[in-house]
Amino acid sequence: MRGFSQGITALAALLASTSTTALAQETSDGANNDDEIVVTAQRREQSLLDVPLAVSALGGDDLAQKGIDNSSELAAAVPNLQINSPFGNTQPNFSLRGIGVANEYNSNQASPVGVYIDDVYLAPRTSHGMGLFDLDRIEVLRGPQGTLFGRNTTGGAVNFITRKPSLSGSNGYVELGYGNFDAFTGKAAVETTLSEDSIGLRLAVNYAKSDGQMKNLFAGGRDPNSVDTLQGRATLRIKPGDGGLDIVLKAYGGRDRGTQAGVHGLGAFRTGLGFFETNESRVGDNNTDAWGFSGTVGVDLSEAVRLTSITSYDGGKQDLQQAADGSPLDILDITWQSKYRQFSQEMRLNYSSDTLNLVGGVFYGWDRNITDNQFNLPLPPAGGFYQHYRQVRKSYAVFAQGDINLTDQLVLTVGARYTKDKSRYDDAFAFLFLGTVDDAPTPIATTVPCATPAGTCAYDPAARIALRDTNNALTGRIALSYTLPDDSLLYASFNRGYRAGAVNGGGYTSSAGISYIEPERVNAYELGFKGRYFDRVLTLAAALFYYDYTNQQLQDTRPGPVSFLVNTPKSEVYGAELEATVKPSDGFSLNFALGLLQTKYKELTLQGTDLSGNDLPFSPKLTAQAGFDWDVAELGGGKLTFSPNVNYASRQYFSPFNTINAVGSPQVNSELQQKGFAKVNASLGWSNDSFTVRAWGNNLFNKKVYGYGLDLRGAGFPYNFLVPGAPRTYGISVRAAF
Repeated sequence: MRGFSQGITALAALLASTSTTALAQETSDGANNDDEIVVTAQRREQSLLDVPLAVSALGGDDLAQKGIDNSSELAAAVPNLQINSPFGNTQPNFSLRGIGVANEYNSNQASPVGVYIDDVYLAPRTSHGMGLFDLDRIEVLRGPQGTLFGRNTTGGAVNFITRKPSLSGSNGYVELGYGNFDAFTGKAAVETTLSEDSIGLRLAVNYAKSDGQMKNLFAGGRDPNSVDTLQGRATLRIKPGDGGLDIVLKAYGGRDRGTQAGVHGLGAFRTGLGFFETNESRVGDNNTDAWGFSGTVGVDLSEAVRLTSITSYDGGKQDLQQAADGSPLDILDITWQSKYRQFSQEMRLNYSSDTLNLVGGVFYGWDRNITDNQFNLPLPPAGGFYQHYRQVRKSYAVFAQGDINLTDQLVLTVGARYTKDKSRYDDAFAFLFLGTVDDAPTPIATTVPCATPAGTCAYDPAARIALRDTNNALTGRIALSYTLPDDSLLYASFNRGYRAGAVNGGGYTSSAGISYIEPERVNAYELGFKGRYFDRVLTLAAALFYYDYTNQQLQDTRPGPVSFLVNTPKSEVYGAELEATVKPSDGFSLNFALGLLQTKYKELTLQGTDLSGNDLPFSPKLTAQAGFDWDVAELGGGKLTFSPNVNYASRQYFSPFNTINAVGSPQVNSELQQKGFAKVNASLGWSNDSFTVRAWGNNLFNKKVYGYGLDLRGAGFPYNFLVPGAPRTYGISVRAAF
């Protein structure tokens, strides 16, 4: 705690100095040229250093040099970002500055960190586990984004921005790679201009296939953590005439067919096993599909006013077979099945003048989740629970934000958003059944709807439960930013974020735990600075933040097994961030990022146990990333570049109990944590104008790290559920551009 306080004090001193600025990150373009990093974090194009928000922007080259191929790996590049999942790379849980879904694992829950592709909000968390390919950049906005991004952004927002046709000439690339675990990767894109400056088409594809990254010692058993991914995207851009009309039409699709994440479970069957080994008889599949269509139309109504319409329709499904015991016994085998659909429409106006920049608009979103889960448990003689429900959510919003130039240096930002969310949970039922994992279930008792313990209500195939909920929220932003004579930007802001109320998607043993809980809200206060110094050699940024966090939504697993979704009355979050890039020459750049975080439940009681003072889950007090890109030599008409990086995270807990056990329970929550660790990645590449050859390695020292943990002992099982992170991986890739 003393070290944390000293870190906060040091950053506060930076904020008080005379020529400093806020949170920024250089892309591979460097700092010694005149190119600015342009982002759309405020729904309009701005230089990153002019945005009074904590934003990290990562370009395609940044991702490759840091060894990031999947959205679940972004934590290696962004301070105070954690990503975890009980399913490996599938359905990742994003946590920014301590705000995430905590230990929640059901597919119907919305992430408090909003995930977007080209400004289109993705409601299903399964769609968040995407492979990254042919991207222009990724923008990570830390802190509540309750005005321009809206609902379910109490933690922040991540916007994946794909490349679109430039409407000039033709270009493309082909990239092939091979690595350990017999991993083969292929990426390609081709762009052609059908009519110069008017019509262009871009096609992109991504493929990855590898053996399992954990070894299964069960005779004939499959290895967990294999990869089998195929994705494609087509983008058509039409910009007719010399007017201000710009139309971008996009279609995408993808599927994953890998094996489930490896699990450390029943201790008796881990004797003699290595960390990256398991003894599991039923390694299941991680089958997911995602597809969608979007149309973005922008038109200049005048020199000062631009109208933008974004329409999207997306769908997908997941079919996850998860052996959740890590043993050759059938103790807990789960099939998670969900089908998704969503539609969204946003209309916004941008107005720009010498004294005012205004963004305003309306939003409508609809999404549907139909879930069928089966839980096979060691019940006598054999059986488990089957669960079905449908969830439909609708969201309506109107918003506006204006930047008012009080003087040439001083800007006042004022914004507000009114949101109305409606949710319906219906066609819901669950039953207790007889049958093994390989048998069709034979229902014997209805458990939903049934307010009494499982097995006490006669089976009724027509029994259903239905619930409705409506939330209204006013969120917004007030900020004051000041540009110093050296172009440094100072800012202070207040933001209010909101996450809609939710229903317990994990209730299947009884309807007693199925109800809507309250929305969560965050009042966030932030000070920051951004700027470039020493003739653009140094880019430096920092932020201090404090959150008043109410009604966090988290899962409470109890004997039965019974799962409850509950609200945390009050929590407190505060911390600091620092990002720096140093580029003393064209051939060398150094980047560094630091995150300090303190989280605390101010009021929380679960299962009769006072947890006030505990850390929020997945909230390490210190995260740090450092690396450099060094052009070692000119060789054979190209340059040889060495790019190592290291990322560190201190201790984090996977449960709101931290190391405390509920009174009278069999919990051993001290198992549900990951101590501090550092991972080292590196790449060595040769490139010229047409070709790139790159050797790479991730987790070079084969660090043994848990990425996720869940309390199952408290639910009546003789073990806890732990998911190991990825082992050392390495390989080589060759890329040809044209």
